[in-house]
Amino acid sequence: MKIEAAFRDVFKGRNQDLQLEIRDVRMDSRLVEKGDVFFAIGGGNKFVEATLERGASLVIYDDPEVEIDNSRAILVEDTIETMQELAREYRKLLDVKVIGITGTNGKTSTKDIVYSILSQKYRGIKSQGNYNNHIGLPYTILQLREGDEFAVLEMGMSSFGEIDLLCEISGIDYGIITNIGESHLEFLKSVDNVFKAKGEMLKYLPMERRILFGDDRYLKDVEGIKAGFEEENNFILSRVAEDEEGVNFTLSGEEYRIPINGYYNAINAALGVALGKTFGMSYEEIRGGLEEASLSSMRYEKRKISEKLYINDAYNADPLSMRSAFKSFNSLYNDTYKVMVLGDMLELGEGSGDYHRDLKDDLEGIKVDLILLYGDEMRALKEAFGDTDRVLYLGSKEEIVKRIDRIEGRTTILLKGSRGMKLEEIIR
Repeated sequence: MKIEAAFRDVFKGRNQDLQLEIRDVRMDSRLVEKGDVFFAIGGGNKFVEATLERGASLVIYDDPEVEIDNSRAILVEDTIETMQELAREYRKLLDVKVIGITGTNGKTSTKDIVYSILSQKYRGIKSQGNYNNHIGLPYTILQLREGDEFAVLEMGMSSFGEIDLLCEISGIDYGIITNIGESHLEFLKSVDNVFKAKGEMLKYLPMERRILFGDDRYLKDVEGIKAGFEEENNFILSRVAEDEEGVNFTLSGEEYRIPINGYYNAINAALGVALGKTFGMSYEEIRGGLEEASLSSMRYEKRKISEKLYINDAYNADPLSMRSAFKSFNSLYNDTYKVMVLGDMLELGEGSGDYHRDLKDDLEGIKVDLILLYGDEMRALKEAFGDTDRVLYLGSKEEIVKRIDRIEGRTTILLKGSRGMKLEEIIR
């Protein structure tokens, strides 16, 4: 098998002759079964012996203080770099198309949508969970199996050089950039730098394999295949209509529906349609993929408890995604009592207070009965609103839960904040 050949080639260069059969690869020692390769990362080095006893065919570890005398355990200088090297070598042996997806917002949703579309015609995989960095991406590549025809890989970053590395390891064939906005400013300092960092993807792709949101001010002048509302785009989005079960939209005269809420998901879906078209897929195949699409957890995830409907959109947050969430929530559930629970937008750097304060203008005209703010940074937004019963700052999740519990009748509650705020803990 090719994965075993890749392992042999890499370790042969290190003067180690490997003879092994690989069932799967693991980073979690608790999941290791007979025939698996275990990558011991950080604290995982403590479980080298345990995974060997469980039947691991190979254990790769990097802690020289681990004393183990077993030919199936290989000490390396850096487990992560070794995994990257193995993924790089394995990718070269595979006849598979790699689609990389980056952008400030919508990466995961677009990944899920693209996977659903391509799966109508082809066999492949997508990044799971938050496996979108220098560890998760090579690990995902090692999950590929012979016969797979595509891999949809989410590519995240917080500084320069990270997208570059992910594109190089994956041997990217197609790329989607969803948008460019205010994120990771604590490290990158400006939105211009966010564009430069995410734009590292572009040099790996010819124009006809770049799928871009053409209305974005940073992307509209980049050569590529573009989808958006403006007439200059290759795929023109129009007639977007959202109901409580999903979004209808028209793209260059063709009508589609996606069973996912969020006005902005029409844009993510349009990018997916454009990618499907470059793969030569038919309207019926693409439409079928959209109709079967589902999103990863905490992306407009609904949960009903008695008369209260919680909408958990709290996987991440920045000014752009906040405004998109407000727009979507504004048009829905207006026959219920509407509550927003907003948590801090993290990693916005020195201008964080201003970014939070500026949300006031976006919230002024929103149809919502009560706004509950949580987190140190959200104090700035409360100060901007001043003394009003419609907008309350609460210092703990317990206070938020108690305030929500006081509400009677049909209620819809939107949760939006950065991952570190863990707003899902409010759902009880």
